[in-house]
Amino acid sequence: MAETPPPVKSKNLGIVNQTLIFIEKIGNKLPDPITLFFYLSIAVILISAIANLTNLSVIHPATKETIQAVSLFTPEGIRRIITEAVNNFVNFPPLGTVLVAMLGVGVAESTGLISALLRQVVLVAPAKFITPAIIFCGVMSNLASDAGYVVLTPLAALVFLAYKRHPIAGLAAAFAGVAGGYSANLLIGTIDPLLAGITENSAKLINSEYTVNPAVNYYFMVVSTFVITLVGWYITDKIVEPRFGKYDGEINQEEIPELTAAERKGLRWAGYSLLAFVALLLILVLPPEGILRDPETLTIIPSPFFQGIVPIIMVGFILPGIVYGKVAGTIQSDKDIAQGMTQAMSLMGYYIALSFFAAQFVAYFRWSNLGIILAINGANILKATGFTGLPLLISFIIVSGFINLFIGSASAKWNIMAPVFVPMLMLVGYTPELTQMVYRIGDSTTNIITPLMPYFPIIVAFAQRYDKKTGMGTLIATMLPYSLAFLISWSALFIIWFIFGIPIGPGAGIRL
Repeated sequence: MAETPPPVKSKNLGIVNQTLIFIEKIGNKLPDPITLFFYLSIAVILISAIANLTNLSVIHPATKETIQAVSLFTPEGIRRIITEAVNNFVNFPPLGTVLVAMLGVGVAESTGLISALLRQVVLVAPAKFITPAIIFCGVMSNLASDAGYVVLTPLAALVFLAYKRHPIAGLAAAFAGVAGGYSANLLIGTIDPLLAGITENSAKLINSEYTVNPAVNYYFMVVSTFVITLVGWYITDKIVEPRFGKYDGEINQEEIPELTAAERKGLRWAGYSLLAFVALLLILVLPPEGILRDPETLTIIPSPFFQGIVPIIMVGFILPGIVYGKVAGTIQSDKDIAQGMTQAMSLMGYYIALSFFAAQFVAYFRWSNLGIILAINGANILKATGFTGLPLLISFIIVSGFINLFIGSASAKWNIMAPVFVPMLMLVGYTPELTQMVYRIGDSTTNIITPLMPYFPIIVAFAQRYDKKTGMGTLIATMLPYSLAFLISWSALFIIWFIFGIPIGPGAGIRL
């Protein structure tokens, strides 16, 4: 595979490129991600001991419980580190999601379905709209929980390759849409009811009868979807891709061949099978007592449908992949299907090794209470500033983004921050729905630049398929323009929304 050419050194480079080159150089001097997570794990153990000796603690804003730093450098801590290492790895949330989804992608790729589909898209689609289409799909993929990270990002790299563009730029565009646009969408996703429940509980500290529905940020989310798509389009085509230059892979030396009659027939039947599968899902979900609805509340959100979205996506790749292979003649027996899955798993070897060490670090950070202490102290600092109005809300966006660098889970952070900020802002006249929306802006914009985000390592692994020298520094430098642009544009959209007092969702305004 061709390696990414280094950025051209020139005195004429703009300040943005100069800064990104500096960040990339510094970041790539970091050890291999596996080694880095090992060092970070050791650091957490040592810091936890120091924090415990100095009696570092905070008061939890919801329970009023004193949270003390827990030392892992004790006999009990060492025993826990040893005995729970396997459980940390097995229960690492991204691991199962990634591997299950890749089983389906592996079948679709090995049978030739993905290749044929991409070639067909290349031959008929207008090239100038590929970037916004990928980013938009990334935003919308959040409906499928975290599947966008492991399905769309590698597919986006292949699409860019097919258009003779740099694949890592395509991967970055998809990652920006999936992670940076996490709080934008045209539909209500699984995160909305989760956050709404936390917001409602926090609001009841002031008003015991206050309720918050999952769609309270919907109007703002819809407009944000198009803002993120347009801003991400500009950043990809004008800043990110020019830094990588031309990608000299095999695709750049060959013309994309026309599809054969067998391949076209295979695509048609694969499409029919996918439509049949979607129809089956609708039958299981749409009726009031559908099998994939929640058996007690009969709701779609939450429901077994969303809880099982990853295996559903796996089948959504396997089924049309097998149909395509049978019709196009690329599958001769079940062994070919098993081989496709095996090849997909072989490509995930590095990520599996990395996941072991990342899982240990995340567990140690949680056991020691260092993450919670950092988050609560950050929230308390913002509360103590005395800001009001827009300065307070913009500061809240920034603090939310900063805390996201330490705690990746949106619901975990909101569980900590909501009991502080929801009541505080209610007392000065702002709705809980507004506070939740402001939080989500900051939470989304730094997803793409924090190595602590669980899916960050797999994005690095995907990028290394096209440039083995890609490290965390490269990815952070690549994604930083998106992060800053999303933060600025999203904050600007919020300011406009705030000034004109536009409702942010059904039945949800800005002021009480």
